Amino acid sequence: MAWHWTYQPAPAGGTERSMDFPRQGDAESWLGETYPDLFEDGVRSVTLWESERKVYGPMSLEPDGA
Repeated sequence: MAWHWTYQPAPAGGTERSMDFPRQGDAESWLGETYPDLFEDGVRSVTLWESERKVYGPMSLEPDGA
């Protein structure tokens, strides 16, 4: 099974989903490393998927207190 993130809203000129990851932990680690860049690109929330099954989300990328 492949894991991936979808973005809301999708970055301008970009894609609305991340690359595929082999494990949930890999997807979550990647998000932990890249969420500041995603936020800068206009993404405000993300949803985690295992293939076509929604695992959780949408999860806000907004800083606390925003």
